[in-house]
Amino acid sequence: MENNDGDNVSKHGEFLSRRFADAVASIEQSLINSFRSAALTPQETDECLQTLCNLMTIGEEDDAAPFEVLISKLDKRDLHKMASLLTSDSDHYFLEIARNYNGSTRFGNLLGKSDDADTLFFAAILCQFLHLMKDENASYVAIRGLRVFTQEKKIAMCGHILFHALDLACDGHGCDVLNGFITYTDQPFFRNQLLDIVSSNALWLSNHASISGNLVVQHALKLNDSRCTNNIAVSLQGHCVDLSYWKYGSYIVEKLLEKEESMDVVVMELLGCNGNKLMRLASHRFGNFVVAKALRVTQNEMNRAHQFWGLVHKLMPYFQFFRRSRISNIAAILGSVL
Repeated sequence: MENNDGDNVSKHGEFLSRRFADAVASIEQSLINSFRSAALTPQETDECLQTLCNLMTIGEEDDAAPFEVLISKLDKRDLHKMASLLTSDSDHYFLEIARNYNGSTRFGNLLGKSDDADTLFFAAILCQFLHLMKDENASYVAIRGLRVFTQEKKIAMCGHILFHALDLACDGHGCDVLNGFITYTDQPFFRNQLLDIVSSNALWLSNHASISGNLVVQHALKLNDSRCTNNIAVSLQGHCVDLSYWKYGSYIVEKLLEKEESMDVVVMELLGCNGNKLMRLASHRFGNFVVAKALRVTQNEMNRAHQFWGLVHKLMPYFQFFRRSRISNIAAILGSVL
């Protein structure tokens, strides 16, 4: 009896699998017929797009194969028709699919298969550039295009990145995309152009209400690009003390202190403070890390001994205050030279 029940369950499963396979095959053939149709009515177009959207965004747990099977059956003319459909209707379906995790991956797989189709996808990407680049999933489509499109299309996309660089820098996800492009692009000219934009706007980005702009400046300083670091330091000259009073600003100032080409900008600004002003910064919950870093980097280099002792001279009258207020990093350095 148990064996019969098991056989019945197995047969039922096989029946459902065949029904599903038949349904998928029917959908695939319907789409292929639509791609090869001379003309589609508005209703047929919408039905085709909705079916294609469902097929491209279907979850991995449902079945990932149908779309890949469909693509394997298409020639370049079919791909061009599919691209034409996906980028029509004011790009509604294009964005809907691109913003879906599975949809963005499958969109990415379509790029680079046909020059004619790529031309349509390229135009849609440029049209919706900021929407794509600021979305975690959709940005993959644009980044994929930067890898597989022709050189001419890549250069045009790089131009859009330059144009929208500050918008991207101040967006939560856009800054990640921008930082990734700066690090990994195979277009050195555009990389240098982007670093120039970041460095010339370093003060505005460092103080931006969103942390994102600040993170882009920090990323640029991590690249060990001497020209960029120097340019950022010039842009922030005279503002390092103010930046040191807030968490993410102090991170930037500390990074400037770690670089030979930018260290003097910060140290000279600190030495320009009177004793009370420097003490207030040194006793601040973020600023004390900047002052301590300045003391350490100048103490460790013979040719900066005069800068180190200049800072010590300004801070030493407050040594007992630093000890009592538990600002141990600065108190320890001052105590070591008594």
